[in-house]
This record gives sequence, C-alpha cells and structure tokens, in this order.
Amino acid sequence: MKQVNQPNQSRVPVVLLPADSKQLGNHPFHVAGNKYVAAIANAANSLPLIIPAFGTKSDVATLLEVADGILLTGAVSNIHPSNFNQTVRDPSLPLDEDRDGLTLNLIRAAVAQGVPLLGICRGFQEINVAFGGSLHQAVHEVEGMSDHREPKEDTLDKQYAQVHSVNTVPGGMLDKITGHSKLMVNSLHGQGIDRLGTGLVAEAFAEDGLIEATSIPNAKAFALAVQWHPEWNVLNIPSYLAIFRAFEKACRKRVAERSAHNNTKPN
Repeated sequence: MKQVNQPNQSRVPVVLLPADSKQLGNHPFHVAGNKYVAAIANAANSLPLIIPAFGTKSDVATLLEVADGILLTGAVSNIHPSNFNQTVRDPSLPLDEDRDGLTLNLIRAAVAQGVPLLGICRGFQEINVAFGGSLHQAVHEVEGMSDHREPKEDTLDKQYAQVHSVNTVPGGMLDKITGHSKLMVNSLHGQGIDRLGTGLVAEAFAEDGLIEATSIPNAKAFALAVQWHPEWNVLNIPSYLAIFRAFEKACRKRVAERSAHNNTKPN
C-alpha cells in the first residue's frame, strides 16, 4: 500500500558549501568564509553545511543525497591550471587542488541530478572549468581588459565597494532575477573566463567585454554563477539579495519535490 501525504515543505533547505583546504599556523584546516555562511542563513533562509575538501576521495553521491542546494564560494586560492590544460603562470599565487578535486566532480554531478547551484568568484570559475572552459590567469595582462583586482591595502568596505558596471543579457536569467539591464558590482579577482564551458551561456559582461555571469540553460535546476561577490552586504543591495532569494526558491522547490517523492514511497 502506498502512503500519500501532503508534502512537508516546512523543512529548511540544506545548502552545501565546499570548504577551502588551508594551512593555519602549523596545522591544515578546512575553512569557509563567514560572509558566505551568513548569506545562506540570512539571505537564502537556509541551513549552511560546510563540507571538507578531500579531493577526489569525497563521496559525491552521498553529498548530493544531503544537498538541497550548493554554494560554491570565492576563495584566496585559484583553480590549478592543469584542469584547463595550462601550466602555472605565477607560482606565488595560492592553489587548492583538494578543493579542485571535490568541486569539479560535484558540479557536474549536481547539474546532472538537478541540485540547485550558485557559484561566486572562484565558484564561478570552477563551473566554467568543470564543463571544459578555460581561464585567463591574469586578466589585467590581457590586451583590452581592465584590472579587476582589489587594492590590497584598502579596508574591506573599500575593497568590496561597487566599482564597475556589468550589462546583463536581455531576457537572460540574471536580467529576469534582478530586473535590471545594468548592475553595479564589486571586483576582487585576478583571473576570469577565457573560453566559455560547454553548455554555459553568458549572462552579463563587464564594460571591457569580460564575462561576469553565466548560467546553464539545459540544467534541471537553478544553475547561476557570478564573478563578483553578492554575499557582501547582501541584505542592503537589492540586486545581490535577488540572487540569493532566487537560489532559495530553487532550493525550497527541491525540498518540496524530495518530500513529495518520499511521501509516496511504499511502506
């Protein structure tokens, strides 16, 4: 006999945040920035769950059983360029191969299984690389491109200030979410998209032509990524908040669908 109940939509969505593998003092740690955790809790009204970066040893299938959504955060580290068939251009810049090994596999599996996905900065670049795209390792050295890095000596408020505009693609996902054809954003990245990954489409461009946002139109669920940091001061900037609220809506939809599926299983 099948038991059919009303779907329980009251459960808070669980959003996975892949951690960075980072050395703090003499010990290695798995860490995630508080601004991302807070944005998930306060802007997406969801439960943030930090998962360790164990590279390809991570059990992606088990993680996706837990996930109602995935936030790919920004990070100090860059993606190892071997993942897009390049050599390391600047050995002084930090890398995180443990995170690469987890996230690149997790992204592909999440999209295939319809788990909502939001990428920010490094996460934006990870999604591109996961689907065969490549990166400029130094955007500021590419002819015609601006310097998108933040002044390291400035305060955080100045580093995360809205310093340049991006133009959203008319009728695109980001255009519909924010309701604006032009957005002011912060800029704290040295790398950026060169070749767009398979299946991805551009959602916004900087004035110099650099891709600043992407989506995956054929994904089964929400799949959006931005190069800037909408988690910063998110509750006070409408366009930033709109991104997290759209992500929340997608995560809650997954909660409802999973609940309905579980409630119709045979006893």
